[in-house]
Amino acid sequence: MRITSVDYTIVSVPYTHRENSSQVNRDGVTDVVVKLTTDDGLVGWGESCSGANVASVHAALQSFTPMLMGRNPWNREAIWHDAYRKGIWFYREPTFNLAWAGIDMALWDLCGKACGESIYNLLGGPRRRELEYFCYLSYGDDLEQLRAECRKGVDRGYNVYYRKVGVDIDAECRALELIREIVGPRGRIRIDANEAWTVAQAVRNLDLLNQWRIDFAEQPVPADPIDNMIELKAKTHVPLASNEGLWRIDDAWRVIKQRACDVLCFSPYWVGSIGQFHRLSHAAAIEGLSVCKHTHGELGLAAAAGQQGLATLPRIVFGHQQTASMMMDDILTEPLPIATSPKWELPDGPGLGVEVDERKIDQYHEHYRQHGQFLPYSIDSMGTEDAQWDGS
Repeated sequence: MRITSVDYTIVSVPYTHRENSSQVNRDGVTDVVVKLTTDDGLVGWGESCSGANVASVHAALQSFTPMLMGRNPWNREAIWHDAYRKGIWFYREPTFNLAWAGIDMALWDLCGKACGESIYNLLGGPRRRELEYFCYLSYGDDLEQLRAECRKGVDRGYNVYYRKVGVDIDAECRALELIREIVGPRGRIRIDANEAWTVAQAVRNLDLLNQWRIDFAEQPVPADPIDNMIELKAKTHVPLASNEGLWRIDDAWRVIKQRACDVLCFSPYWVGSIGQFHRLSHAAAIEGLSVCKHTHGELGLAAAAGQQGLATLPRIVFGHQQTASMMMDDILTEPLPIATSPKWELPDGPGLGVEVDERKIDQYHEHYRQHGQFLPYSIDSMGTEDAQWDGS
């Protein structure tokens, strides 16, 4: 089995509503779909997440093509080494990881299809047959909309509710009070400040918000230097999750070894491969940490890769991250179960266990061609240094 064809297609799939936080203002997902074809006719699919600029990820993928042609997909670790070291990509590791994750996904998909096994079996077999995901509550000032979202989540059986914070603490107190009222005493509430606070602010704000019992707080303070999280962890009773600051394998390893958090919130495309995600998650378990699968905004392929990896891990949280419920559509033949439900059973099919609809790839590539990337920001959310500037 040798790779004979490599294709990369940029697609843009809209959200049903804008994703807002102290860091992002985003209206959909723009990613690169990877298609690897072998000499025996097998096709492996992957998804490279775009980060801030999809063109840079697409350019990185194109640079990998010569290293892939004619290679045996089973040698994915050797191929990774050639790209990372001999391709000199260790100078730009975050971009490399976001791009290479789609290649790695497609290689795993090919290997699974070649032997008729799911990726979770290739990773050692499942420790669980079903996983649960969170209810992603939108950020805004409309408490009636928040009430409706919480009630819809309760009706659908969600047990974990996630909301951004870090913009207006008074409004966020009102929001958490409402969430707790609707989801009841057994519902788990998680917050994500996206590095918005100083250590002193985080200590005060977490103490204030914890009256509604926070399950854990994701990245309340800047990830760099790591001392921010270490100091906060010593000063708060709220469990902490690290997210920003896990862009490189070495960063994730440092967070694990220094126990700078209670939960590692990351995914295969943060550290470049399913294998690295698997190894680092096992190391985290040895150090007494749990893993929550993160989403940077993703389509069904990246979600399926995360699901396959999570099934095999020793210590994971209850309620992982997803944006499937926010997506207007996807590039798969069937919608993901987590588009309308918190629960997702493991697929029995080989490889990633999902099927791609190539007509939808064409459709959402045309959306990208017409409208461009869904940027992670809106211009009107940015500061104005000179209030008198008239735009001329």
